[in-house]
Amino acid sequence: MAEHRIILHIDMNAFFASVEQQSNPALQGKPVAVIGAAKRTIITTCSYEARAFGVRTGMNSWEARQKCPELIFVVGNNKKYSYTSKQIIGIMREYTPLVEVFSIDEAFLDVTGSLSLFGSPEAIVGMIKERIRDRFGLTCSVGIAPNKLLAKLASDMQKPDGLTVIAPGQVARVMERLPIQQLCGIGAKTHQQLAAFGIRTCGELGRFPVDILRKKFGVTGERLHYMGLGVDDAPVVPDEEAEEVKSVGHSTTLDTDLCQRSEILAVLLQLSEMVGRRARKYRVTGKTVTLTVRYPDFTTFSRQLSRSAPTNNSDEIYRDAVQILDQLELAQPVRLLGVRITNLSHQAEQLPLFESERKKALVASAMDHVNNKFGDFSVTFGTLVGKECGAKVISPAWKPEGVRNVDAE
Repeated sequence: MAEHRIILHIDMNAFFASVEQQSNPALQGKPVAVIGAAKRTIITTCSYEARAFGVRTGMNSWEARQKCPELIFVVGNNKKYSYTSKQIIGIMREYTPLVEVFSIDEAFLDVTGSLSLFGSPEAIVGMIKERIRDRFGLTCSVGIAPNKLLAKLASDMQKPDGLTVIAPGQVARVMERLPIQQLCGIGAKTHQQLAAFGIRTCGELGRFPVDILRKKFGVTGERLHYMGLGVDDAPVVPDEEAEEVKSVGHSTTLDTDLCQRSEILAVLLQLSEMVGRRARKYRVTGKTVTLTVRYPDFTTFSRQLSRSAPTNNSDEIYRDAVQILDQLELAQPVRLLGVRITNLSHQAEQLPLFESERKKALVASAMDHVNNKFGDFSVTFGTLVGKECGAKVISPAWKPEGVRNVDAE
């Protein structure tokens, strides 16, 4: 048995674009960018051939084309990516039951207890890489370290198709000069706040007085201190043991900026139905409804409303979202809308007590049954007939099973 934990972080390389290149040989070796189906969209991911021209995730298609005139745009096929991800996760689980899916294209594995069966961690990585390459033609970059924080860091060090090991005795040296923004969990805002204290490297963060960090960041301050030292005790938690989901939501970037209330309401109704349907599928209800709005200048804000009783009824979610909207004074047209329910409860599978509520539940169940069988919005509200608010995308919170598994086209 190893004296310390041995954690792998496996990160698929340019996953969506690589899957498209393997699906279509004509795309192999070409600069490829995966985009959404909506008229106005951004780059979801791009191949390494495109990245060589400066194309990056998050660029709009016009800007990407300026960088690379030969760029090939491919509309993403989320079902294809989620299927491939599930198969790859299945391969990982043959080497350890301790697999935590971090997103659709990356996962943590605790292989501490697997060494007696498969040898060294490098041998396990080699077998996983070979099987993924042989079956799917895909590559991945892997980090090996004594904890999740460092394994994630290591997997980013050599891309594509890399393998980086951070041994326990190397941690202090690696962290000393490492810029703090390279650590997973330190975003732009935290980076800016730490820089105000003169903290720019992990070594400086680890040595900075903990009491000052606590005063500034609360309980997170102590975690930041340990992050600077490369210390992370968080276990690898398999999906079936993971913490219950805390929200169910959908958002969409609109084809054109919307000003008219009627157009905004149509989008909110569709989003509310998407949220309600998924919540009903997994028998959860939410007591808080949140509306998210983004303007064309990317100013984004959210407002929420607390209900007297939890719900997963699409119409009730919609009415609450409209109530929030009516309390806002929109300063600009709307670029993005999102609806989410939180403060979730798991409900028993039984019909409501009152007849009016039973009728709503039965109608929703009938609509869900038809849509599950024939496709999203085969049956929908009359005001939504012939309207599409934009393509669903795979969220970073995607999971291979359960409420986080959004079956998106």
